[in-house]
Amino acid sequence: MTGTLKHDPPLRVTDLVERKRQGSTVTCQTAFEILPVDFQHRTNPYRAHIFLCRYSGAIDGQAYTFRKCYARGCPNNLCPHVFQAVQIANRYLKRDYHKLKSGGINVEERLFELADMLLQFDQAPAPGTDVWTMPDLVAAARAGRSVAVDAALSFMSAVEHFDRQERAQTFLTGRFAARVDGVECYCERCFACYPTDGDAGERNRAIAIADARLDDLYAEFEEVSIACPRQYFRSI
Repeated sequence: MTGTLKHDPPLRVTDLVERKRQGSTVTCQTAFEILPVDFQHRTNPYRAHIFLCRYSGAIDGQAYTFRKCYARGCPNNLCPHVFQAVQIANRYLKRDYHKLKSGGINVEERLFELADMLLQFDQAPAPGTDVWTMPDLVAAARAGRSVAVDAALSFMSAVEHFDRQERAQTFLTGRFAARVDGVECYCERCFACYPTDGDAGERNRAIAIADARLDDLYAEFEEVSIACPRQYFRSI
């Protein structure tokens, strides 16, 4: 299964845990970035903010670094509101901290700060469809509720704005339409990204990472009997 892939240097939190399990000395630090990004949504571009955590450290003295996107937020209805995105990002971040610490890797448990967003946005989320996280769906199913999910995967073109520079990136995203006891809700996840003008190797590496994360997600769904037909980026 793609979920068992190992990368050297590491590109996933799972890679760090696996290297520790194999006996390596692993250190880990985190640094956060909240970047404005222009997404191309069909024919209508829009600006959102992405919540990134950059992992760095060393494995047996060999330095590594990689980043992970935890959420995307905007002040319109094309993605979760920025206030919700902060909460979603921290929910997934806490799960990764738990994974690291359970694997014997010490890491300071810092979180994305809501105050950073309050400085830029003063409006509350508009009423509408509730935004759930994947753990919410799993918890609902484990509690005996009826949960079914349909995945819609896409390669989304975007331009990141960082330190007065523009970087064209392609994000591998999933929108998961769910029905919980017949009530509709949805979740979003970014599974990987790569430089749009990068080579085929970077694109294939991003697809492998995204599909491995999907495998982990589908396995978690199956464990609690959530119906979700498997889809993968390698098939798009």
